[in-house]
Amino acid sequence: MLNAISDKLSKWINRYLPDAFVIAVLMTLLVFILGYISTPKNPLDLIRSYGDGFWVYLAFTMQMVLLLMTGMVLASVPFIRKGLEALSARANTANKAYLLTFLISAAAYYINWGLAVVVGAIVAREVGKRNKQAHFPLLVACAYAPTALYTAGLSSSIGLTVATKGHFLEDTMGIIPTSETIFHSGTIIIFLALLITMPLFILLMAPKQNIIPYSPPAREKSNQEKSSEIEESTPAIYLEKTKVLGILIGLIGIIYVIVKFSNEKDLNLDIINMFFLSLGLLLHGSLWNYGEAFKEAAKSISPIILQFPFYAGIIAVLGSSGLAENIIQAMVSISNKETFAVFTYWTAGLVNMLAPSGGGQWALQGPLQIPAGLDLGVDPAIVAMSVGWGDAWTNLIQPFWALPILSIVGLHIRHIMGYCFLLCIWVGVVTTILLYFVY
Repeated sequence: MLNAISDKLSKWINRYLPDAFVIAVLMTLLVFILGYISTPKNPLDLIRSYGDGFWVYLAFTMQMVLLLMTGMVLASVPFIRKGLEALSARANTANKAYLLTFLISAAAYYINWGLAVVVGAIVAREVGKRNKQAHFPLLVACAYAPTALYTAGLSSSIGLTVATKGHFLEDTMGIIPTSETIFHSGTIIIFLALLITMPLFILLMAPKQNIIPYSPPAREKSNQEKSSEIEESTPAIYLEKTKVLGILIGLIGIIYVIVKFSNEKDLNLDIINMFFLSLGLLLHGSLWNYGEAFKEAAKSISPIILQFPFYAGIIAVLGSSGLAENIIQAMVSISNKETFAVFTYWTAGLVNMLAPSGGGQWALQGPLQIPAGLDLGVDPAIVAMSVGWGDAWTNLIQPFWALPILSIVGLHIRHIMGYCFLLCIWVGVVTTILLYFVY
């Protein structure tokens, strides 16, 4: 029954869902309208706040871009890529294909969501090549679905932000160590519950007919072909190709991370970025190899770089118009200490649809949610993780973060959205129940 529903839903979405950039622009216009209705004011004021907010998150955008790109570049290290291809060969049935793709991608999302994008894409593609019984759009959905788990992982944007000295809410809530957020027992329970039940739900959605197998997209020249066009007889080319420089600078970065972590005993965005950047340099060896891998990663995330400022503008309008405050206050007004985490989760899921950035969303929600939670006696760490879970939840149906993986495998968001929509319902139910009991 579920596979029939998912099939019909996928066909409907395939017909009506536009491109992600179109959705970003439509979301912008919607927020302008709702913002004006919410708190009637001069439309020029909203336009000014939109323009001013367009560039507010440039520093955070750069952190997020580096987090994504360094993870993608690390996954393209030859021995890592070959290992993923070897694992993919084990999926000799459709069900094994879906399960393997989901679990490998989930492990990668736990480590780094930037790494997971390319790991999931590689696994889905390699499994699809070897298994024509597997429905390729569902395989790609399996690779993307663990985005719902990322907030419990080592690259959790909110969990790392509140653990970073000098974060914007430090005066209100202090510095919250990751032992109280990412590594909290409640976070681990929710993570494991979703890790177990999501793939089972996926198997129930798997189509029995009209299977669409993997079809390779048009390819550009491989890095090897590009390499053959370069003469290697000059000192300049030697410096580009030698492994000495990449290994040395990579080791320096890793030593810095070890010293920094041993002193502070906690993770933050800067530490994670430095570690993945340095490890990538070390494993790729030459600066030329790393630079080429970085160029390839840039092609996949260009839609994110394009659209991030638009969503930053949306966040600014949400804040200046009072729309976000009205949404949050409405939820707060009907919650108590026991239900605050659940209502915060639902609010975050809704706001994420309009502003799909964990850090940007925290900048919008944190100043409102934290004081309200403190008034009710709710631990700020629980508030932060509830926002994080809500952000991750509706990532499943907000196309923004799916863009890199779709670019790599050559599909459109409409090809996977039907499956992601049903998974979003399931994740919402499971997480809502657990949030009430485990935090």
